[in-house]
Amino acid sequence: MSEADPSDDPAGGPAGDVVRVLVVDDDPLVRSALSFVLRGAPGVELVGEATDGDEVPDAVARLRPHVVLMDIRMPRVDGLAATAALRARPGAPEVVVLTTFDADEQVVRAVRAGAGGFLLKDTPPADIVDAVRRVAAGEAVLSPTVTRGLLRHVSALDTDGPADDRQRTARQALAGLTERERDVALAVAQGLANAQIAETLYMSPATVKAYVSRLLARLDLDNRVQVALLVHDAGWSR
Repeated sequence: MSEADPSDDPAGGPAGDVVRVLVVDDDPLVRSALSFVLRGAPGVELVGEATDGDEVPDAVARLRPHVVLMDIRMPRVDGLAATAALRARPGAPEVVVLTTFDADEQVVRAVRAGAGGFLLKDTPPADIVDAVRRVAAGEAVLSPTVTRGLLRHVSALDTDGPADDRQRTARQALAGLTERERDVALAVAQGLANAQIAETLYMSPATVKAYVSRLLARLDLDNRVQVALLVHDAGWSR
């Protein structure tokens, strides 16, 4: 997956196509509001709505969205389980989770499950559209501030297994990195954007972008926030 810098102009959908979006939320008012915003946005097409996580596999198969806006808290199948199941499938669409909290346990888990980012439900309409476009272009939609916030909370909130096991697994995954790749991974874990990494490590922004893409491929991760969490798990965070 390619990685765009937050300062870059947002792209359209894959290969410049219109971005096809599926909205998944059990609250009809939220669905209505999101649908209204997306229907009026240039370069974005609302292809459908779903009311719970158990409807996602069929909806994705029928509607073939590029991006799924996924609520976390739903009564039958929550957004975390739906995201993990969806992202495990070949050719899966990107997922942006919707939440009312900015440092929530389920947000951390959603990022680990492969979500491309998250939005608060009170996000301004223009920012929602911008996030959809960016995720469709391969960018993780979590700001450096949000990344640092997640990392501050992850130790207390993450219950995906013993800390020693996570550290051992993370260190094994990171062991094959070159020194320069390690430097970039550490910078990503600090929540730095590509332009900041370039300035810190005396590299061009294009070179940083290439390194981040290489890290994602080598570590088999979906986005830079997962890189940050892996570095944190390994105990490398500064």
